[in-house]
Amino acid sequence: MRVLFVGDVVAHPGKRILKNRLKSYLQQQAVDACIVNAENVAAGLGVNYPSVKEIFSYGADCISLGNHAFSCPDYLRFADSEKKVIRPGNVSENWPGFSECLLDLGNKGRLLVVTLLGQVFVTPQADSPFRYFRNNIGRWKAEYKPTNILIDFHAETTSEKGAMGFFADGQVSLVLGTHTHVQTADETILPCGTGFISDVGMTGTMAGILGMDAEASVRRLADKLPSRYSPAEGPAEMNAVLADLDIENGKCLKIERIRLYECES
Repeated sequence: MRVLFVGDVVAHPGKRILKNRLKSYLQQQAVDACIVNAENVAAGLGVNYPSVKEIFSYGADCISLGNHAFSCPDYLRFADSEKKVIRPGNVSENWPGFSECLLDLGNKGRLLVVTLLGQVFVTPQADSPFRYFRNNIGRWKAEYKPTNILIDFHAETTSEKGAMGFFADGQVSLVLGTHTHVQTADETILPCGTGFISDVGMTGTMAGILGMDAEASVRRLADKLPSRYSPAEGPAEMNAVLADLDIENGKCLKIERIRLYECES
């Protein structure tokens, strides 16, 4: 099974490069399943229904969210109806929406996608992702009978992400970090066969800071003054991870960082 996971999509530049590059890349690489983290797609904060429909039309099979899942109120309108849009599972039981998505790929296997939220320097505060994983891994395997499991671990610190990778090693196929918007150069296959990276990166423009206009960040950090964030505009890039998974034993066979640029043909 070949899987492409696309890092946090930010605003219009992120959607634009997906529109222009994603379908052709999926075809060229013979990708079986495409998962896109899109928690910042709605003007840089949250997700809305028009953006969800756009991203699915560009080739995504599942959309994952993170701590900004409910930052755009429009998500509440479709959270309980769009089963392929998933938010973190280890949050308040009062949150609407789904936290697990099974993609049945026929003879290419069954991929279960799960999103978890970190607990260090992340708001809203989540329950322990480690305890949640331990309490649910057996249920996931019994209920869905997946050949492979992918964890989108939406967390702030590399130490917590690394700990989750080793904690889940051998029990899932992939633990892919999201949230920090900076692609890390630590992709690896852990000792028991789980593919891991601290952060997949961002899909958006590098003209600002983490996809947002630089002026607001500078004002907040340098001048200690309040400033409203707004999406940056400029040429975009797509950060992603491409992975080959064994459907017989659930292990990761290969994991590769991907960076596609809007200006490339």
